[in-house]
Amino acid sequence: MYLTVKETAEYLSVPEATVEKLIQQKKIRALYDGNEYLIYKAQFNTHLKQVEKYKQLIEEILNEPIPEDLDVKDED
Repeated sequence: MYLTVKETAEYLSVPEATVEKLIQQKKIRALYDGNEYLIYKAQFNTHLKQVEKYKQLIEEILNEPIPEDLDVKDED
């Protein structure tokens, strides 16, 4: 149900320091139980899905072709 910082780092294939930094920046929500930070797995998975969806949307926007024939008049 909860992931430790180490488990989250392994899941993301990043160093533990990166996960701790994301927690401090409040980009990953976590609970502190007195010994270590715990990340709620279901909420974390939801966040990852939203990030992936956002990345796909950005990619679609960037890959949209620019219209070739712009009707621009030059008044020189």
